[in-house]
Amino acid sequence: MDSTENTTHTTTDNTAETAQQFWERHYRTHRDWGTRVNPLLAETAAPLLPGTALDLGCGAGGDAVWLARRGWHVTAVDISGTAVERLRERARRLGVAERITAQQHDLAGGFPAGRFDLVSAQYFHTPFPLLRTHVLRAAARSLRPGGLLLIVDHGSTAPWSWNQNPDVHYPTPEEVAAGLGLDPTCRPVLRAETARRRATGPAGDAATVVDNVLLIQSTAGLLRPATETEG
Repeated sequence: MDSTENTTHTTTDNTAETAQQFWERHYRTHRDWGTRVNPLLAETAAPLLPGTALDLGCGAGGDAVWLARRGWHVTAVDISGTAVERLRERARRLGVAERITAQQHDLAGGFPAGRFDLVSAQYFHTPFPLLRTHVLRAAARSLRPGGLLLIVDHGSTAPWSWNQNPDVHYPTPEEVAAGLGLDPTCRPVLRAETARRRATGPAGDAATVVDNVLLIQSTAGLLRPATETEG
């Protein structure tokens, strides 16, 4: 997960830390966490022709590496310098460094430049204030014609989650889509559903979790197919 505004977060030991410090600690503690591809990204991207992709909150880079090994050119961003450097090292080791541009980037300060065939926002949650809707709208605007924005959110609390608030509300895919307020004629929703799967946490414990899946396509700039009444 990437990033937040320059605010502070109070931890259980009553010390205040910034968003960057929080995620640095997270990735230093869980060194190998996030090196596997997220299954819903793999399911969505597997049938696609490779193009340009943007990985928002890339973490340890499991998604970026998976895409690069299948021919995609990936821009991968995260607020954690530790996560970004580990992704660069792994990409070099696996021979896909030329297809991955890994950048330390706080999305509270701006959106990465470029146009993309696929933008992936996997579990784009944070314990810090973040204009998440603003970032996801920018992601939709960054799509090339025909490009896809895949948003996969937590729909339940895993035992290993940093957010154990029993009263937390996980917005449904329909709520997320409504909040984005995108023009459905230019950026229609292709998929909005919940899915259950078995997941494994950083300590190796397993649990059934719920994912909220939203897939949006940019049709802006695409030619409309001719109809029988058109010349």
